[in-house]
Amino acid sequence: MAESKSFQALLQRPLEPSFMPKDDGKTTLIIPDEYLSDRYRPLAGDLQSRFTGGSEVEIPVRNVGIPDLSFAEVIDRRAPFSLFVEKHRDIAGRLIDVFVKVPDASSLVGVATYARDRLNPYMFQYALTVALQHRKDTKDVPIPSVLELFPDQFVDPTTFPKLREEGSIVNQAQRTAIDIQPNFTASDREPEQRMAYFREDIGVNMHHWHWHLVYPAGAPPAIARKDRRGELFYYMHSQVIARYNADRFCNRLAQIKPLDNLQDPIPEAYFPKMVRSLNNRAYPARHDNQVLRDLNRVDSDTIITVNELQRWRDRIYQAIDQGFVVDSSGKNIPLDEVRGIDILGDLVEASTLSVNRKFYGSLHNFGHDFLAYIHDPEYRYLEDFGVMGDVSTAMRDPVFYRWHGMIDALFRRFLESLNPYTSTQLGFAGVKVNSIAARVNRANAPSNILLTYWQRSQVDLAAGLDFGPQGNVFATFTHLQHAPFSYEIKVTNSTGSLKRGTARIFIAPKVDERNTTMQFREQRRYFIELDKFGVNLRPGENTLTRRSDQSSVTLPYERSFRRVGTAQTPTDTRQLEEFRFCGCGWPEHMLLPKGAPEGVQYDLYVMISNFNNDSVGQEFDETVGCNDAHSFCGLRDKLYPDKRTMGFPFDRRTETSVSTLNDFMKPYSNMAATSVQIMFKNTIISRT
Repeated sequence: MAESKSFQALLQRPLEPSFMPKDDGKTTLIIPDEYLSDRYRPLAGDLQSRFTGGSEVEIPVRNVGIPDLSFAEVIDRRAPFSLFVEKHRDIAGRLIDVFVKVPDASSLVGVATYARDRLNPYMFQYALTVALQHRKDTKDVPIPSVLELFPDQFVDPTTFPKLREEGSIVNQAQRTAIDIQPNFTASDREPEQRMAYFREDIGVNMHHWHWHLVYPAGAPPAIARKDRRGELFYYMHSQVIARYNADRFCNRLAQIKPLDNLQDPIPEAYFPKMVRSLNNRAYPARHDNQVLRDLNRVDSDTIITVNELQRWRDRIYQAIDQGFVVDSSGKNIPLDEVRGIDILGDLVEASTLSVNRKFYGSLHNFGHDFLAYIHDPEYRYLEDFGVMGDVSTAMRDPVFYRWHGMIDALFRRFLESLNPYTSTQLGFAGVKVNSIAARVNRANAPSNILLTYWQRSQVDLAAGLDFGPQGNVFATFTHLQHAPFSYEIKVTNSTGSLKRGTARIFIAPKVDERNTTMQFREQRRYFIELDKFGVNLRPGENTLTRRSDQSSVTLPYERSFRRVGTAQTPTDTRQLEEFRFCGCGWPEHMLLPKGAPEGVQYDLYVMISNFNNDSVGQEFDETVGCNDAHSFCGLRDKLYPDKRTMGFPFDRRTETSVSTLNDFMKPYSNMAATSVQIMFKNTIISRT
């Protein structure tokens, strides 16, 4: 399909003009003179002779007229773009609407080509990518990752001169990978630097970007409206906080302190040491003990007071305590146990699905703005926003987790108001889980001892090196990894007939950073979902095995760090689908907490729930298409594949008599747990 090839070309090297060759010089778009920017239109003849004729594929772009994009041109082409800034988000939403309403794919190529060299590159890439994901006629277009498009948002800037030198001087067959140094943002004198491997992990930050790409907050309601979208916003971020705290305990750090008091100084600092490729300006630092101040940013029309942010939060607290929200027409909408968390998620973020954005505001998004502009709230020094202002960089900053700790506490305030689950909801008559064990996938490996270590991997950054060398240019980076392992679950079905169930596997730390055993009411907040999958239980004894790389939460390394627009791009329809929506998912290499050299003890828990209470009336195969990371990302164009609330069974309070995990499980034969130890080896192993 010529249109697919055209979109791939438009999505590469975002700062280069559209007429320059793409796909390592193999593809060139033949662009109408009218679509050239003002700078290049007088040079049309010369450009035609210089950049055409040498490519394997030349694709003419249809002239479909000049679209009116004046509304989007108000954001400067070289200015930073943020989905947290209301003005930017609304303009991006309008641009998505333009792209979606173009009648056919061929015409969209024309409109997108005209837009590409005139609009802000980050906004253009975001809006076109969202549109491609939501049009029926562009389902075969592979979407490149944000790492491939804007590597400057993930990588130490000192790496890029080395990459360009290697790519410009050395023949492709002889090029060597350039190493990206870890822990380049602070020394070990800063305690928070112990968590840099988590916060600055490339896969973790790519996950956050791609999730917001699949669930765009500012898109038109027809695109934003997906099954249980608001609940997914809560759950994905809540699990990130649980994972972050679990890793903090491994590093002898206390759990995060939620940013509850918006007047207090913030003791944690962050110096990102990154440079924006759009304007070659450094991301501003956030110094220690800064405080939130009223915003009067004329550059982005962001004018708001800290008191307004507090007022929005207080109104949401009041709604939770009253048990209902008030929509824009004045109608009370109950926050019940079925839809309540979903309504709150859309309201808190706030997406275009918020029931009353004028009254409840945009707490989550403007909180990011306050923190992103904390260094220059009045635009006095003409500074751009910091890393908290961008979905692809926000998770690098320690304050991200404090801010989302406050957001998570708000959701948990609602969940704690719900009644505990009943025995009918938790039990599964006739099904007994006898045991669960985990074992590393190697001969004679001991049971329930899991291993983590550092791994060195490679990624091709050539497509993001605008005006740089053609061909592959690799960089190596170091990240946490675990030894592949498998679960073995032994189950007895005494009903005499085949039973369908859902296996739910979680892990939670037993102790905090002081090695103090946690009570269940506290531990419950740290249960991390590892996997969820359907099971068929024959009468009698059943042994279920499941590999760690089959997790319903994670995205395999190969799809996180794939390269689009080269020979690595698949042609099979199913694999192409995986390139797109399937870019969403928690990185597989971060499935487990880090552990420690001496070992850290965890509770590994499994529950098999009754499929009759789980089913949403649709069948799906997790091995087909892009269904494998559905716990965090849902299913494309389908219902979320689990009727239970996300985080079940640990999302609600329990009876006061329950003080340990064993107390919680004791009445239910369909649950089991075991102690596992995660041991960290401080060694680096290269990916084969």
